[in-house]
Amino acid sequence: MLRRGKGIELKSRGEIEAMRAAGLVVARALAAVSAQARPGVSTGELDEVAEQVIRDAGAVPSFKGYHGFPASICASVNEKVVHGIPARTEVLAEGDLLSVDCGAILDGWHGDSAVTLAIGEVSPKDRALSAATERSMWAGIEQVRAGNRLTDISHAVETAARSAAAADGLEYGIIAEYGGHGIGSQMHMEPFLPNLGKPGKGPKLRVGMAIAVEPMLTLGTAETEELDDGWTVVTADGSRAAHWEHTVAITEDGPWVLTAAEE
Repeated sequence: MLRRGKGIELKSRGEIEAMRAAGLVVARALAAVSAQARPGVSTGELDEVAEQVIRDAGAVPSFKGYHGFPASICASVNEKVVHGIPARTEVLAEGDLLSVDCGAILDGWHGDSAVTLAIGEVSPKDRALSAATERSMWAGIEQVRAGNRLTDISHAVETAARSAAAADGLEYGIIAEYGGHGIGSQMHMEPFLPNLGKPGKGPKLRVGMAIAVEPMLTLGTAETEELDDGWTVVTADGSRAAHWEHTVAITEDGPWVLTAAEE
């Protein structure tokens, strides 16, 4: 049975396992997209690949029709941070940096994950940006444990991002307006998870909660703008961005990454 913990959905072990099944669908969809993402391929074609994988699994794309969103993935190229709308007219080129966000609903449960892909050979700065964003995600995931507070995750993401910037000799902008979220019987639920902040604040994490951890870093400003399409979020200075995300459940044994690939 679903219970609520201070407004946050708590799931039984069986319900978490059902979320894992949805998460595996998302993992397979992202793997298929990653295998096809190369110069000359359009983001619209990648959207079709993801939707086919999701529907073949008996699942439904979480994003398609969500508040009117027209596609099954968000495809955000270069300066696009999140919520990019895929299109047949948007053809990937050598050196592009592509973030793909994907969600699926299976038997009423949601999975949500994102990866950043190098299209052909990208610059060393772009590679470093994506790697720093992924490391920040994993640092946050490590804190998705019962007894911790919500912003322990936020602080871990921020600390990892700033450590990576120092090691890489770069300055990474940490997007504040967009972040992680609760997930389960709906795609976006309480709580909102900031990607930076002081530790020890917010609700206490409990077994049965599930949270999407999703840092977004840029090679410049942390300021963003929304395009006229009402969806696409871009960096205010045109700098490139990266986005990584996993859906994570809190279990008695620690974090369970529900959208990780089977292997």
